[in-house]
Amino acid sequence: MILILLLLAATALFFRWINAYRARYQFWKEHNVPHLEPRFPVGNAGDILKSTIHFAHIMDNLYRELKHFGDYAGIYFFRDPVLVVLSPEFAKTVLVKDFNYFLDRGVYSNEKDDPLSANLFFMEGHRWRKLRAKLTPTFTTGKLKAMFHTILAVGEQFDRYLQDYTKQKDEVEVKDLLARFTTDIIGSCAFGIDCNSLENPESKFRQMGKRMINFPKLKALKIFFAMMYRKQARWLRIRFNDEDVSDFFFAVVRDTIRYREENNFERKDFMQLLIELKNKGYMEDDGEYVEELQGGRLEKLTFEEIAAQAFVFFFAGFETSATTMTFALHLLASNQEVQDRGRKCVYEVLERHDGKLSYEALMEMTYIDCIIQETLRIYPPVATIHRITTKPYKLPNGSVLPEGVGVVIPNLAFQRDPEFFPEPMQFRPERFFEDEKDKRHNFCHLPFGEGPRICIGMRFGLLQTRMGIAMLLKNYRFRLCPKSVFPLKTDPINLIYGPAGDVWLGIEKIQ
Repeated sequence: MILILLLLAATALFFRWINAYRARYQFWKEHNVPHLEPRFPVGNAGDILKSTIHFAHIMDNLYRELKHFGDYAGIYFFRDPVLVVLSPEFAKTVLVKDFNYFLDRGVYSNEKDDPLSANLFFMEGHRWRKLRAKLTPTFTTGKLKAMFHTILAVGEQFDRYLQDYTKQKDEVEVKDLLARFTTDIIGSCAFGIDCNSLENPESKFRQMGKRMINFPKLKALKIFFAMMYRKQARWLRIRFNDEDVSDFFFAVVRDTIRYREENNFERKDFMQLLIELKNKGYMEDDGEYVEELQGGRLEKLTFEEIAAQAFVFFFAGFETSATTMTFALHLLASNQEVQDRGRKCVYEVLERHDGKLSYEALMEMTYIDCIIQETLRIYPPVATIHRITTKPYKLPNGSVLPEGVGVVIPNLAFQRDPEFFPEPMQFRPERFFEDEKDKRHNFCHLPFGEGPRICIGMRFGLLQTRMGIAMLLKNYRFRLCPKSVFPLKTDPINLIYGPAGDVWLGIEKIQ
């Protein structure tokens, strides 16, 4: 009898849960927002369960289906309502005009069990504002110029490696090669460590980089669950980073700080700037920022905050730039006229600078920048931008969204929309000439996001990418080879929107 009663109670609870789940599907109708009809229990997210489609392409498909609704429309990820931004103007509203209502990304983090997740990318609310204010001065022009010689030294080592390589081989797998190159740059600038990934592909930093980006399917499902059910995931102590990955980065940061402080050693890199913020709360040569701060001081960074920021700088810095350069070289190998024009740009600028690749010379290579921006348009490493309402928000139709509603800006879809970029899959760097940019809405190209939460390391990422492309075009010619895949396919599991499998190209040293 007791067993029957328990079974009846469980059945009643189950049907009550189903009814509550289905009732949630009235959300967009109640808020008078145009929407797609959901299917129980996946809502409009059926394709997410497939492991063959990248999330950016799922959103691209939904964008095409929803676009006729206007500025925005509603969908459901399983039971959760999500607002999809459908126009660059409304993207500007979310990212800039009404930013205070969309302060957070709404991504999962678990600082208690995974201290490295307490970084600028994941952090929310007032804590994010304070940390952003502390770190903003680390990416000024002066700081980038001071770090440039460190970046250039790795670039010169990269060139020497390729010179030896091309004496023996005329084909190269660029995806892993460029990831090793950017790993060495970030390792040097973020930790002051010679990772030597170019000579040793199995270096510890390279191994950790792979672990951070390439999730096994089971872990990808765990992270997806955590994004959907953040409170339950924290209760289950789900981590974004594996424990040994965290231990590695904490040990590297601890050893680096100890060595520098005990030996009074200073180096012009990102780690040195973080140490200044730990010891003083500000940086000596940032008067223009310090004057804006109360009493000319900021709160000091803790050791855990330093480790988390160094981690995210490494995580975000090496893979996104390597992915961009990989796509760029594949596009240039497929478009030899563009490659020739890029090389000519490099030669002409270097001629004005006595053949020396300086920070100022790189900034004059405007066509190289156009190549990078066009690559980012077709293949943005971060292909969807996520926000969440942090307080009730009144939509243009008068309805009020409660706190906690997810918002997605499908920037890949914007950047491949023929309305904004005719023949969108054609590689045309000229789209980013100033007169061409003036003809379109400036929020239809969002590879780094926009507004107060724009990628803080954007200028550093563009600097190392520009240097890498310039050095490669100066000394080498790339072409498609028998091993090349065309067109490139996207890895559906990778957090970054990147190519699946190896990317082989022919390479020839220019005499």
